[in-house]
Amino acid sequence: MSPIKATPLPRTRRPRANRSIRLLAAVGVVGALVLSGCAGADAPRRSDTADAAGPSSVAGSAATDLAELPSSHVHAITVNPKDGQVYLATHDGLFIAGADGWTARGPNIDLMGFTVADSDHFYASGHPGEGTDLPSPVGLIESRDGGTTWTSLSRGGESDFHTLTTSSGGIAGFDGKLRISPDGTEWGTGTGLQGAAFSLAGGESGAVLATTELGLSVSIDDGATWAMADDAPLMLLVAWADGETVAGIEPDGTIHVSIDGGRTWQKRGRVEGQPEALGATGSGDALRILAVADGSVSESRDAGATFDELQP
Repeated sequence: MSPIKATPLPRTRRPRANRSIRLLAAVGVVGALVLSGCAGADAPRRSDTADAAGPSSVAGSAATDLAELPSSHVHAITVNPKDGQVYLATHDGLFIAGADGWTARGPNIDLMGFTVADSDHFYASGHPGEGTDLPSPVGLIESRDGGTTWTSLSRGGESDFHTLTTSSGGIAGFDGKLRISPDGTEWGTGTGLQGAAFSLAGGESGAVLATTELGLSVSIDDGATWAMADDAPLMLLVAWADGETVAGIEPDGTIHVSIDGGRTWQKRGRVEGQPEALGATGSGDALRILAVADGSVSESRDAGATFDELQP
C-alpha cells in the first residue's frame, strides 16, 4: 500500500477547526444515542429467548419487513461473507435480515462494538444481557459460528469497546484508549491518535482508518502509529469494503468513496437523517453500501450514488 498523504503528529495547526465543530455536534447527538444504548443493570431487554441453536424471531415484536428495525439502538451494520446476509449489531443483540424481516441470532448481548473478521468469524464488545454468563463489560468476545455462540477472549470486566475493527495484522478497538492486539488476547496501545475514535475501519497491508473530531486519521502499521489525513472529507463513520475500497459518511449523510485505501475520496450520494451505522462490501460496480440513519436502514448498489430501502 503506497503512503497516504498525512501530516506527522503532533500537529501544530488545525486548519479545519470550523468543520471540526460541525463533527463534534454530530458526535454529541450520536454519542447520546450510544450512551443511552449502553446497557446498565436495569436496561430493558428483548423478550425473546434466542438460544445457541440458531436464529429465532423476536417474540411478540417480530418485524414484518426490514424497514422496521428490531432495536432502537443500532451500533453496527455489516455483511457476513459466508452467506451475504446483512447483520445488525444492536443494544438488544445480533439480528439478520431475511424475507420475513429481522431474526435474532445468539444470546442477548448489548453489542456496542462489532466487526466481521471473516466468514462467520466475528469480534464484539459491550454488555451482557439477562441470562448471559459474561462479565460486564464483556471485553473482547469472539464468535466463529456467525454469532450463534460467543467466547470471552480478553479484558472482561475492563473494556467496553465502542468501536472495533480488524486489519491484516490484528485487531484495533477504542475503549477510551486506542488499543491494538495481534490475536485478541495480548494488548498494546497505539500512539499519535488525536481525540476519541468514533469509528475504526481496517483493511489490507496494515491500514486502519479512524474518524475523530479533528477529521480522518490514518495508520499504516495496524494502529501502532497515526497521522492526520488532511485532504480527506470530515466524516463521521468509515467502513472498509474490499481491497482498497472504503466508504465514508459525513454528519449530514453525504457519502464518500475511496478506491485507494483512503488516500483520495470521491463525493457520491446522500442518506437522509443522522447517520448511526455504516457498512460496505465489494468494489467497483459491485460496491454495496449500507447505512442506518434516523431509525431506518437503506442500501446502495451503485457505489453510493443512490439509496433505497434494504432488500433481503
